[in-house]
Amino acid sequence: MPSIANASDNGELKQRQPEQELVCVTGGGGFIGSWVVKELLLRGYRVRGTARDPAYLMARAFALVCEADRKNAHLLALEGAEERLTFFRADDLVPVAVEATRNVIRAAADAGVHRVVFTSSYGAVHMDPNRGPDAVLDETCWSDYEYCKNTGNLYCCAKMMTEITATEEAAKRGLELAVVVPSMTMGPMLQQALNFSSSHVARYLTGAKPTYPNAIAAYTDVRDVARAHVLVYEHPDAHGRYLCIGAVLYRAHFLQLLGDLFLQYHITAKYERNTIDLI
Repeated sequence: MPSIANASDNGELKQRQPEQELVCVTGGGGFIGSWVVKELLLRGYRVRGTARDPAYLMARAFALVCEADRKNAHLLALEGAEERLTFFRADDLVPVAVEATRNVIRAAADAGVHRVVFTSSYGAVHMDPNRGPDAVLDETCWSDYEYCKNTGNLYCCAKMMTEITATEEAAKRGLELAVVVPSMTMGPMLQQALNFSSSHVARYLTGAKPTYPNAIAAYTDVRDVARAHVLVYEHPDAHGRYLCIGAVLYRAHFLQLLGDLFLQYHITAKYERNTIDLI
């Protein structure tokens, strides 16, 4: 894939040379993070990922891989990983997501980083029962925090507050910030553990979810989400929020697509009456 032009300090254009750039991916072992790492490696970047325990790199050399380390094995098998991927230990002891986000932005600024791409969630955008059915959502929309809190949707609360924190801290420290806001993210997994959005599919495939609600949800492909992160990183004029959405489907339509793709499974077919959900 061709590199793009980037602005130099004197305003002239220069060609981006990924092999000379080091990109840090926090949460690189997760569902979206793994694909971001893969996309960056394919483009020639040097990547530094954070992991709970980078001892896997040492264990790998001696074929002593413990169960806790296997979650990152898929990253080390990626093309270009041996030459251009390194891991460092991340402090996962911070219990509050907001404080963790603040620490990452501050650490980036202290390290001389100029540009940060932050992963938010559609959950920070669409959870508002007061919007009319014909309302068009865009990058200016936010979920209703009190509604999310009162309905126990703490995930959306956390996503809202961490994005706001990242935006405020970046502004204080003079960092360029671009925010990718993906909807429910689907697609092939690089990691071994089942993540939340993939379990959304698995529970309908296995029958763990016996009924489906009258729900509407937005979906996107994880590979598109990874490319979106790299694109906003590579474009110097990209800033603010970028929605990353592929399709908006009723749950019944979503299950129909699953049934067409996986004929060997008995997809959940019972409708849960008298319900309407936002996700």
